[in-house]
Amino acid sequence: MIDILLQGIDDETRVKLLPKEQEIIKEWEDNGILLASYIKVDTAGIYLVLMADDKSDADRKLSTLPYYPYMKIEIMTLR
Repeated sequence: MIDILLQGIDDETRVKLLPKEQEIIKEWEDNGILLASYIKVDTAGIYLVLMADDKSDADRKLSTLPYYPYMKIEIMTLR
């Protein structure tokens, strides 16, 4: 499970990057890479359940997202 908090991104940049972010997320869902996502209500962030070989693989996948430079990421391994 991945806990992501967006930090230091202004609204204009967030809106500009959103379509590409959503496109990649949709692709992950369609390909079985992303198993679940939960948008946080109280802060700018999301929880993801992502298929990955290890934490390094998860981070590599996340690094392809447009929001990546603005993400504070905590990766937890699940069984």
